[in-house]
Amino acid sequence: MKRLWLLFSQAVTLLLAVAFVLATLKPEWLGQRALRYGALTVLEAPAAAPGAVPPGSFRLAAQTASAAVVSINTSKAARRHPNSEDPWFKFFFGDQNKEPQAGLGSGVIVSANGLILTNNHVVDSAEEIEVVLNDGRHARAKIIGTDPDTDLALLQIDLDRLPVIVLGNSDALQVGDQVLAIGNPFGVGQTVTGGIISALGRNQLGINTFENFIQTDAAINPGNSGGALVDTLGHLMGINTAIYSRSGGNMGIGFAIPVTTAKTVMQDILKDGQVTRGWIGVEPNELSADLAETFGIKNRTGVIITGVLQNGPAAQAGIRPGDVVTAVAGQSVSNVAELLSRVSALKPGKPAALSLSRRDQQFDLMVAPGVRPKPRPRPP
Repeated sequence: MKRLWLLFSQAVTLLLAVAFVLATLKPEWLGQRALRYGALTVLEAPAAAPGAVPPGSFRLAAQTASAAVVSINTSKAARRHPNSEDPWFKFFFGDQNKEPQAGLGSGVIVSANGLILTNNHVVDSAEEIEVVLNDGRHARAKIIGTDPDTDLALLQIDLDRLPVIVLGNSDALQVGDQVLAIGNPFGVGQTVTGGIISALGRNQLGINTFENFIQTDAAINPGNSGGALVDTLGHLMGINTAIYSRSGGNMGIGFAIPVTTAKTVMQDILKDGQVTRGWIGVEPNELSADLAETFGIKNRTGVIITGVLQNGPAAQAGIRPGDVVTAVAGQSVSNVAELLSRVSALKPGKPAALSLSRRDQQFDLMVAPGVRPKPRPRPP
């Protein structure tokens, strides 16, 4: 055994010595090129074949998706103070007339006739919207519809030969999958960053009314809002919408709206001009131990109703404060986000069964949902 090991080590040493001599005297034999600068000799790797993709590169995915990602520039008139023309107001506070406000964001072309998905907050209150394509073309955009509850908006431009992104299946994503974020951060120009899916189904962040975010560590910064989150094939998986940051820049926690949600919103806007959701008029809360004790509830699963709108659909059906909703239309409910999602999916005017727990009683009530009221506009 010792002799075999000795022969092996001698053979390896000899091969290494031969490789060293060849690399020094005849590098072309090893596929390398020797470049001499006086007494200095350096080795250069052979040139790659034209168009060859390096191992592990996401070049093809970036090239496939980037053409369909656009920059969005918005402008809106400055808000004038109601007393801005009063001489005394000007004397004490100066001239309050401000310059028009400009905004910056991104968007994704999703159809050959110029439909663009972006965030509602990118175009909210905008008077003019300019879209800049990756090939340098410019176009004015009009708003087809918006959905503030999910922070999505649908725009349209009138240009020909438009690149269109392929819509993927965000429901198939798993934590650890690699993704790319494409947008126009800080207005520096289109940028591609890479990362992985950090988490799925993020909610209760206080960003939107309906939250089911994809979390990623791909760098997302101001200006990326409305841009594309794509997989390694270049297929659209989400619309980048928000970041968690203490500095205003990327800290490795970004959020995107799943493309499955975006498709539903887009279809409703194209069909009805708006997104119509069910609503029953209740104030739901998580079923904490304190609330369970206050209302004398033994069941610790579901969502507790702490308020019921007078004459609303829930009140008319007999739902009371202290009731615990455990299912909507046969689908279980374990938190407020799920309750909102289940109820919003109900068709207004069509009765649906809600499973309730009231103290020790379990029963179902038929509730005819109304149309969810439009959210109040955000303060400027």
